[in-house]
Amino acid sequence: MISNPLVYLFTLAFIATAFNTLESKTNFKIFKYLPAVVMIYAFSMFLASMGAFEYNDEINSIYKLTKTNLLPAMLFLMLLQVDFTHFFKLGKSLLISYILAIISLACGFIIVAILFDFNSDMASAFGALAGSWMGGTANMIAVGSALGVSQEAFGFALIVDSVNYTLWVMLLLFLVPFAKIFNHFTSSDENMAYLSEISCACNIGAKKYWLLIFFAILVSLFSQLIARHVEILNSTTTIVLLASFFGVLGSFTRLKEMNGSSEVATTMLYIIIALIGSKAVFESFLDVGVYVLAGFMILVIHAVIMLIGAKIFKLDLFSIAVASLSNIGGVASAPILAAAYNKSLVSVGILMAIMGYLIGTFGGLAVGNILIGIAK
Repeated sequence: MISNPLVYLFTLAFIATAFNTLESKTNFKIFKYLPAVVMIYAFSMFLASMGAFEYNDEINSIYKLTKTNLLPAMLFLMLLQVDFTHFFKLGKSLLISYILAIISLACGFIIVAILFDFNSDMASAFGALAGSWMGGTANMIAVGSALGVSQEAFGFALIVDSVNYTLWVMLLLFLVPFAKIFNHFTSSDENMAYLSEISCACNIGAKKYWLLIFFAILVSLFSQLIARHVEILNSTTTIVLLASFFGVLGSFTRLKEMNGSSEVATTMLYIIIALIGSKAVFESFLDVGVYVLAGFMILVIHAVIMLIGAKIFKLDLFSIAVASLSNIGGVASAPILAAAYNKSLVSVGILMAIMGYLIGTFGGLAVGNILIGIAK
């Protein structure tokens, strides 16, 4: 049993490093269905369930300290990549599709919460999932922390995210050859040549990891200090919102030109996921089926609303599919779908997915609080 806090952190860092290396350096097919972030959580949870960690005062203290400091730092670095200038050049069809995707997902979560009669624990877990499906895993952690999701419920939400996301990606890729039929049905304009000229907010040049870490820790410190005096809902929510605000501000400065923010933020994300997993001890998986079914119903409602919206606004399949996956799948999969239509459109998928880093936190918090309100 691990009782030393430094050995505890080292073990979690090793798990995060090992699975990230396996995913990036090998061709194991399992990572196509279970990405590194899920494997890290699952393995940390397995060790916790086997009693590998002794939750003494020192370990509990370093868990809270590490998570509290890394979360705002990670959010800040994620949001440095947002580029509003390029985003608003996407054109009417893509912008309408993106807004429609957010609204339809929010409606899906609310309708399903009513149909399934969510309790407060399930409501907060799906609030965290809303953060992921409007942004990414980083937003899921931020929203989950702010809403106080239990370790077990967070684990269920992560399983739903992985299972339903995989099926959704497969469906959207399957539909690519039917684009002309769909576009004829919606009477859309298929001319997307101008999109190939739009670039994403990609970083070029030497990677400045240490400088980025410095600014990230500084923002984390300021966010926590301010949160002690000004509180919105609760302390964690305040810290999350402040870090997001600083990240957006930074995206308008030369800070976003510093290469390496994505890699540092991802490293922090993996450590946080490992930390959360190390506190999750599952006694029963019986409830996970209900979570997966609820997640599937959310996607069905999302799809129906997107289809109706495509018909009304005459949207093409590329626009609604990439808008949907940029929310539900994020940076990892939206560019792949965009490339399936045309390789020159990869940057469009990246750009829309990066915007989710901003939308995911605020959207997830809004939806999460509505779901908790319904549950009460």
